[in-house]
Amino acid sequence: MNRLEKAVACILLCLGPLAFGQARLRMSTTTSTENSGLLNVLLPPFERECQCRVDVIAVGTGNALKLGETGDVDVVLVHARALEDTFVRNGYGVNRRDVMYNDFVVLGPANDPAHVRSAKTSADAFAAIARSHAPFISRGDDSGTYVKEMEIWSAAKIVPSGSWYRSVGRGMGEVITMATEQRAYTLADRGTYLAFQQGKTDLVILFNGEKGLFNPYGVIAVNPQRYPQVNYALAMKFIDFITGPEGQGIIAHYRIAGGQVFFPDARR
Repeated sequence: MNRLEKAVACILLCLGPLAFGQARLRMSTTTSTENSGLLNVLLPPFERECQCRVDVIAVGTGNALKLGETGDVDVVLVHARALEDTFVRNGYGVNRRDVMYNDFVVLGPANDPAHVRSAKTSADAFAAIARSHAPFISRGDDSGTYVKEMEIWSAAKIVPSGSWYRSVGRGMGEVITMATEQRAYTLADRGTYLAFQQGKTDLVILFNGEKGLFNPYGVIAVNPQRYPQVNYALAMKFIDFITGPEGQGIIAHYRIAGGQVFFPDARR
């Protein structure tokens, strides 16, 4: 099959029951993929190739998966492997694939009142913040970032509480903005931080590079046997695209101020 025939086949498959209209793919994903700007360069080539539109709902990973659990989206793109595995194991999703990764970083004001820079581990960094009662802004929204934050507090043997710890139930971009305004610490994904570093925050990375801060992303189709109404064919086309040469190439070359935001990680 030549390139033109493949394009025609893709278009026909994507249109499906909407043969005379534009097909739509409903995708729930994390605020980090949206805040980073990646979707602005990743989705248009797919939409052009398949003559479809991707409707994006950007929320925390937990809520993104809940949208899949109710059959309200066709595909999810998230970053909390334990939650993803549970989602698939419980029959809500199928065909999970690795997509990309980056890492989590501890942000704070450059003067670093809690002396986080001297920490040996992320747990030590959080313990230093707790000891000093320096303000810490938590997403508190069942996101992949919040799941990782709770893992670090647990490793530090600390249950954070008190006026210094503020759980706000907001997305990553909003949390970075709040931490900037309040001269607070926070845990963020590197992609969103790089995007906000361009004139939106003066917070700096005070701790990073630990193996436990690895931040992988996965894509999962919602199970069509459980929810016959989902556009499974188009979801699989998207999964093939984002884990294929073109999608992985876009991810590899996406940069903010020269910094690579995500690293392709598909295993085909």
